[in-house]
Amino acid sequence: MISYIIYVSLRDESCTDEEIDNILKSCEKNNVHQDITGVLLYSKSHFVQYLEGEYDAIMDLYNTIKKDNRHSNVMSVATSFVNERLFPSWAMGAKQLAEDAVSFDTDLTTEEADTLNKILSGEETPNQRAINVIKNFFN
Repeated sequence: MISYIIYVSLRDESCTDEEIDNILKSCEKNNVHQDITGVLLYSKSHFVQYLEGEYDAIMDLYNTIKKDNRHSNVMSVATSFVNERLFPSWAMGAKQLAEDAVSFDTDLTTEEADTLNKILSGEETPNQRAINVIKNFFN
């Protein structure tokens, strides 16, 4: 069975857009070998990442991610199991979010927008709602 974890963190001021590119290149290179897929949502001040794969593999990666100095205040907001991957072909998809106000380029309901804002602020959200909101960014 596939597991997932969603975490939020504060992006360090020194983490440039070039560093984001480096993160994504590293994901493309390393995640394939661990059979990990997912997406990274980011703004100038926050990260929200959804990782999916074998439980031990994503937890090992999460423990490594927590030590990365390009962000701080790493907090898991949801972890569980899913029957199938949401992003089976993505070593790591990515999307940049607006800085102060999240710009919803996809059609999100008011409730979904509220859920995403709660994710970005680090408030707990129901697991399936959080997954559905993240998934909507890539539909």
